[in-house]
Amino acid sequence: MGHTLNNQKSLLTRVRRIKGQAASLETALESGQECLKILQQVAAVRGAVNGLMSELLEGHIREHLMDEKASEQERKEDLDEIVAVIRSYMK
Repeated sequence: MGHTLNNQKSLLTRVRRIKGQAASLETALESGQECLKILQQVAAVRGAVNGLMSELLEGHIREHLMDEKASEQERKEDLDEIVAVIRSYMK
């Protein structure tokens, strides 16, 4: 996956932000923070994960599904795989 290597710094920054947000969420739950603050933190984590997923999906689509060197069969198989991932993510 060349696109993940090309954007590795950006992707790792996003993952580290998600880790920090998840740790803050854990701390908020452990310390008995009010419900609204916890809900806001969950929304922030979800937004960060969605942003990461969006960036990865775009890179995958551009590099793999738009690859002119790939055969039609390879593209179809890759499309089926990415659709399965998206369906799993949307559950």
